[in-house]
Amino acid sequence: MRALEFEVVRGSLTGSVVGNLLLVLGFSLLFGGRGALDRQSTFVSLALVALAVLLFLIPAIPAFEGDPERREIAKLSIAPAGILLVVYLAVTYLSLRRHRQLHVSDEPEEMRAWTLRTALLVLGLATTVTAVIAEILVGSVNTFAAQSGLSEFFVAAVIIAIVGNAAEHGGAVVVAARGKIKLAAEIALASSAQVAVFLVPTVALLAWLIEPLALSFRPVELVVLAGAVVGTTLLLARGESSRWRGVVLIAMYAAAAVAFFVAGDR
Repeated sequence: MRALEFEVVRGSLTGSVVGNLLLVLGFSLLFGGRGALDRQSTFVSLALVALAVLLFLIPAIPAFEGDPERREIAKLSIAPAGILLVVYLAVTYLSLRRHRQLHVSDEPEEMRAWTLRTALLVLGLATTVTAVIAEILVGSVNTFAAQSGLSEFFVAAVIIAIVGNAAEHGGAVVVAARGKIKLAAEIALASSAQVAVFLVPTVALLAWLIEPLALSFRPVELVVLAGAVVGTTLLLARGESSRWRGVVLIAMYAAAAVAFFVAGDR
């Protein structure tokens, strides 16, 4: 955002939502196999992403014609961003009240939590490393796209999004492989919802301190987001996980990546 690479910003954000919803969740189900999911958490996360897609239409549709970066589009992005942040805070508050009851192990000896000081130290170090990597990444996007022959949009929506979701990938798959498929699925779904209803609006509002960012998402981004929500909802409607569902989600992500590749060349 600071480098005014708004196409990269939007692409990486939508790519992150789609990646968590299809790729991370797909691999979680593939490694976790059969199991029961928390239907309430699942559908709350999917409903949040669906709400975000609907609100994104407000600034996106006027941007289909003309300059998508024009200031009036950025102004149209303020109200949807504010609504999403309020919804996110309310839903998060309600969700945290039941989170501990869902995921605390029945075997106390397994619960070996870090101290608060250790947790804050590790989080601080991880944040610092992430900031350094992000700085390097932004500086290399244009060069990589030019030398690889790939569009900046595809690099942002697929490659940067996958790299940015590395923590979710690793955490969800490890948890799923250990038999905690309910928690693994919630990591993927909650991460997707968090990007859609918290990170996107936060970035849009903070951008006004530098240069207004319009939430003028491309039609392909909106279609892929909507398709990911509908497809995931249908697959998880019964509140059950299985390896074949994971394979279907991964195949859907591959189709989304192809769509981003084709759209990036236009």
